[in-house]
Amino acid sequence: MSAAPMPLTVENVLEMFRETDRKFQETDRKIQETAEQIKRTHRDIAGLTSSVGALVESMVQGNIVEKFEALGYNDLDDCCREKKFRNKKLGIKGEIDLFVENGNIAILIEVKTTLETADVRKHIERLEKFRRYVDAKGADKRSYIGAVAGAVVTGDAVDFALENGLYVIVQSGAAVEIIPPPEGFVAKKW
Repeated sequence: MSAAPMPLTVENVLEMFRETDRKFQETDRKIQETAEQIKRTHRDIAGLTSSVGALVESMVQGNIVEKFEALGYNDLDDCCREKKFRNKKLGIKGEIDLFVENGNIAILIEVKTTLETADVRKHIERLEKFRRYVDAKGADKRSYIGAVAGAVVTGDAVDFALENGLYVIVQSGAAVEIIPPPEGFVAKKW
């Protein structure tokens, strides 16, 4: 059995407004708490994603010089992470995850936790930008080749990369390996 409705008096109407106001305030407080929790969760996930990405880059960097030397790229003497480039005049900027080089050639490697075809396309664009950046400087006439790496590789990313003259680096039992290119494969130079 439900309670009898309250008579409509000014005092009763004011009490209903006060109760409604309290409920709105409580709802606002709960929404703010939820928003803060979402922000904390987002920060935690971003930090984890960054850590996993750094782990994959370190894994690929491990013995990458030796892997490319085994393919005939001799005297590679430097491997650096996160090489940034920028030319304000041309509106070019970017970052190379791993940059392996000697005096004659440099290998620009994009590393992804999950490598997809879209990542390969973006790296090809990055290689083209880097070539324009280097040409604008005028002093460096080396050849640049590209490679992509992924802890997990999806779709047709491997085929697409190889068709576009990029080496593909994947996980193997011990660490990482470069997929043997097909016969007649020529690394594209930028």
